[in-house]
Amino acid sequence: MSIILGIGTFILGGIAGFLANRFYSTQHDAEKLQEQVMQSDAALAQYKLDVAEHLDNSTQLLEQMNQTCQKAMQQMETSTKLLQQATPDLSEAMPFFSKETQEQLAKTVNLRHDRSEKKAKEALTEAPLDYSAGSSGLFEGKKHSVTNADTSE
Repeated sequence: MSIILGIGTFILGGIAGFLANRFYSTQHDAEKLQEQVMQSDAALAQYKLDVAEHLDNSTQLLEQMNQTCQKAMQQMETSTKLLQQATPDLSEAMPFFSKETQEQLAKTVNLRHDRSEKKAKEALTEAPLDYSAGSSGLFEGKKHSVTNADTSE
């Protein structure tokens, strides 16, 4: 009988231990999950604050860029107006060459045009001076002696 009593006690102890472990682990897991949820919520809130701060900084930087661009545009307009006021009329501007130099250049151009017109009028029937007057017979099929031939063979 003591064996049966020992086995029964063992079985009842196992069942009680199993139920206690199940209850304790469920409660412990629920506490861990609750802690993770709280940490995730805190991280999400911090992330939202970081994003909001970043967007605020970006907005401020864009406003500064806009103001800088506006100042640059105003400065460019002012500079353009000053340059337009300072630029004299082209009719009153000083020529690049003096009057005498322009006259000399015009004469030179006219002389060159006259020469080219004279050359164009000349007949091109005469051969240039560096050509011979008669034919050399080179292409007539006659045999000619070679003057540069090596005679040492």
